[in-house]
Amino acid sequence: MQDIITVTGNVAGPPEFKITAGGLPVVNFRLGSAQRRLDRSTGTWVDDGTNWYNVSAFRGLAEHIAASVTKGEPLVVTGRLRLRPWEAGGKKGVSIDIDADTVGHDLRWGTTTYTKQATAQGTASAAPVSPDDGQDSWAAPGLDGAAAAPAVGSETPF
Repeated sequence: MQDIITVTGNVAGPPEFKITAGGLPVVNFRLGSAQRRLDRSTGTWVDDGTNWYNVSAFRGLAEHIAASVTKGEPLVVTGRLRLRPWEAGGKKGVSIDIDADTVGHDLRWGTTTYTKQATAQGTASAAPVSPDDGQDSWAAPGLDGAAAAPAVGSETPF
């Protein structure tokens, strides 16, 4: 059984992108998730430490993270949790690792712009969709709210 975890936090350093000897794209970065709690006696929020996670992603997700994520940005990461014991220099510990399945910006703290990756059928539009646009397929509204047509030669823009 795999433990799936979702964590919110900030990127601690620039993501490190590399291609393995076997040609597999991989990106690694550290994610810090600050813990805060309400001190009921004073009615104020107090810092209660930071949990640190080593995040790894592979293939297309790795490439997208490398192109989209920078140090300090708030993220939401979902993936498989792995606890890895380590020993070095007479010290022992446990590394908390996440093999990411999904990574996105935490939109509580700002905005982002999404660009859909080009597909074999052409580039699909990546703008958000109004849930009540009355269309059966996804349409991409422009910034002025006007709906754009799906990409030519495809039934849906995905």
